[in-house]
Amino acid sequence: MKVAKYYNNKDVRIEQISKPTINPDEFLVKIRKSGICGSDILEYYRFAKMKKLGVDNLILGHEIAGDIVEIGNNVKEFKIGDRVFVSHHVPCFNCHFCKQGHHTACHLLHNTNFDPGGFSEYVRIPSINIEKKGVYVFNESMSYEDGVMLEPLACVCRAQRLANIKEGQTILILGSGVSGILHLKLAKMKGAAKVIMTDISENRLKQAQKYGANEIINANEDIFSIIKNLNEDRMPDSIIVCTGALTAANQALKCVGAGSTILFFAVPKPGINLDIPINDYWRNEVIIMTSYGAAPPDLDEAYELISNKKINVSDIISHRFPLNKVQEAFNMVCNADNSLKVIIDFDMK
Repeated sequence: MKVAKYYNNKDVRIEQISKPTINPDEFLVKIRKSGICGSDILEYYRFAKMKKLGVDNLILGHEIAGDIVEIGNNVKEFKIGDRVFVSHHVPCFNCHFCKQGHHTACHLLHNTNFDPGGFSEYVRIPSINIEKKGVYVFNESMSYEDGVMLEPLACVCRAQRLANIKEGQTILILGSGVSGILHLKLAKMKGAAKVIMTDISENRLKQAQKYGANEIINANEDIFSIIKNLNEDRMPDSIIVCTGALTAANQALKCVGAGSTILFFAVPKPGINLDIPINDYWRNEVIIMTSYGAAPPDLDEAYELISNKKINVSDIISHRFPLNKVQEAFNMVCNADNSLKVIIDFDMK
């Protein structure tokens, strides 16, 4: 079968490997669509994993939608022909972290995956991914493109739940890419009073406005002063950082007000530290927090929102490429300015 092997952002090659063989507790998925995640182009992140594994390439892709085409005799709850999304990481539900609600800190979650990755024609789903609630069968109203967006929305659902995003808040979102737009959509659905979005790209700011942002600000401007004027001298209730740019992280730290929460959905690369004016934060009960990934409770929420048409996610998909043009797709994601969600469509030629 054909796969896309990632060596670096400018070297993603189509190669042939053997199609996976399943055992009686597993099933095989024929991939129909596979999204490129922003984490797929974080070279420092990918190179660290290659070094850890002792390899010079990876088969990436975890935002998948496809069909079950082979199924083991011991798998009873699914059938051939089911259209599915499968989570590449699953928690154990039994460890200390899972019991505390920190499923994405679970050791098992950090050490599960499917075989090989979503940028391949077929994927073997291990039994652990099945047993630990990692499989979602699409209902009739869900498309494959909806399915590709299930995991990205689930990550956003988790983040906003942890940050207690709620009705009536003023929210600042730094970064207007895919995750920023998903945060915008979910916050508006939850009844946010005002959503302010920033980016260095005028194209992305226009997209944010199209999707419902109340205010847009170029990130190169004095965001703090502009927001004070927009919001009657009151700073945002919640600040969501959706870009790894250091300037955005520092802007978030500056734009807090009394009772603000800063949620780092994206973070600067390793080795970069932030100067936090902790004394000022102490007096104003400012919360700084992070969110990573998604777990079954978050996927459940995202599935309900998508399947019941409460949030339209497929309209964020801006570009589609066949597998044999995967390098062009990665180039598009790296360029960023002219795209939102880029997917590999295995039905395209």
